[in-house]
Amino acid sequence: MNKKEAGEYRSRVYEDRPAYADFDPPQKFTAIQGIIVRRLKEHPNAICSYSGGADSDILIDLIENARKMMPSLAPVKYVFFNTGLEMKATKDHVKAQAQKYGVEIETVRPKVNIVKATRMHGQPFVSKIMSAGLEEWQKKGIPLSITEEYDQADDKAAKRAELRERYPGCESVINFLCCCNSSGEPRPDIQLVINSSKYMREFIEECPPDFRISAKCCDYCKKQVAHSIQKDYEMVITGERRDEGGMRSVPRKDNTALCFTETADGTYRLRPLYYVSDRDKDWYKESYGLRYSDAYEVYGMKRTGCCGCPISYRATEDLELIRPHEPNLVKAAWNVFGDSYRYRQKYREFKSRKMVEDRQIDGQISMFEMMEG
Repeated sequence: MNKKEAGEYRSRVYEDRPAYADFDPPQKFTAIQGIIVRRLKEHPNAICSYSGGADSDILIDLIENARKMMPSLAPVKYVFFNTGLEMKATKDHVKAQAQKYGVEIETVRPKVNIVKATRMHGQPFVSKIMSAGLEEWQKKGIPLSITEEYDQADDKAAKRAELRERYPGCESVINFLCCCNSSGEPRPDIQLVINSSKYMREFIEECPPDFRISAKCCDYCKKQVAHSIQKDYEMVITGERRDEGGMRSVPRKDNTALCFTETADGTYRLRPLYYVSDRDKDWYKESYGLRYSDAYEVYGMKRTGCCGCPISYRATEDLELIRPHEPNLVKAAWNVFGDSYRYRQKYREFKSRKMVEDRQIDGQISMFEMMEG
């Protein structure tokens, strides 16, 4: 029986793996260096997104070392997208890295900053996928009771067809809530459904959000800005890694399963770190003597990005690490994302309670089975 027949659905990124993905770090990074050299030769008009985070530090080191090895390679354009809610530690590190490698890292700001974007559309919650699903659910106003209808239906394909007729123009949100595809086939284990976060459907039903949920702030502050500046370049280089999860491990039309692809508009996209693990990163940092930004080395953070983004499960914990060093930034993050932080805490408490209840039920069932036996 194959995985699909067994009911296990995994992204292509876990199945379509190049050979070097499983190499040990020294051989893996040698292969990656070769990929970078090859692609820069083929597509010299390249732009690279640099975030100031650990992945970006490894990426810029790999690219600039490749250019040292091959002086004929054209310079790469580097850009840093300042969302309006960035740590001073990150901004200082961007300047330091530019000086270290003798390159320019252009800072680009969005036309709509993160404060305005969240006020216009809402705050992220749990993940980009969850935020998009819940945003559509809030807009469409579909009752959560359709999930019970679908779960209890013997003929799920017929029920799915009936829901389509009842709620026209709501295909994706029906699939999201019912954890199925458009044909009515159950898809409980994929990331594009509400149950990708444990007990989320039950939580939303018991404690509906009293604020708007949306991840549009990322679109305004990063994606739209990136698309605008990248359109003049032949190849876009990013530091995406599959192991980060979320949208990065969901196949897209440009075939995310590969580290080098051609997009629909004819632009090439290079993700040199796509198959780099956390262990690989640790090896590279130690072997090449990299120093990350103070956000890591002084504050003690594990990841950086848009400061306080609620998509990170450690958002509020990370803010407490930042607070002694940049208290005003922490205050600003709470002003922007406070509703989502508080709602996330309620979800955590709900999930903990449900897990305890489930364990008690499982224990009662086991005791009953022992008595019956």
